[in-house]
Amino acid sequence: MKVYDGDGKILGRLASKVASELLEGEEMRVVNAEKIFIIGNKKNILEDYEKKRARGKQINAPEFPRRPERIFKRTVRGMLPREKPKGRKAFKRLRAYIEVPSEIKDEDIEDPDVKSSEGKIGITLEEVSKHLGAKF
Repeated sequence: MKVYDGDGKILGRLASKVASELLEGEEMRVVNAEKIFIIGNKKNILEDYEKKRARGKQINAPEFPRRPERIFKRTVRGMLPREKPKGRKAFKRLRAYIEVPSEIKDEDIEDPDVKSSEGKIGITLEEVSKHLGAKF
């Protein structure tokens, strides 16, 4: 089981790394999901997530999550072949957490080998979630 710290990591890069390791059969945990960073114009990012959320309120449409760990899991899910048994099994091996839970504090938390958000313009998943109305 691998435990990754999402603090300051770029959402898409971290999600693709996690998705590829899940497909290899690895069990994954991601902590500090609220500190994962989305690069881009803050206004555009918030508008995009508002549209995704509004689409979910239509009849027979999938609901888009508000909480940061669920937004991260949804991003990873989009990178997996979830229509096939291999993708469904891989997705079940993923857990994402806000902060570091007590059962994982003893584990060795690794720093994933992906670019960080230092010096980049963007917004964290925590800010996106609060904008969408999440309470955590």
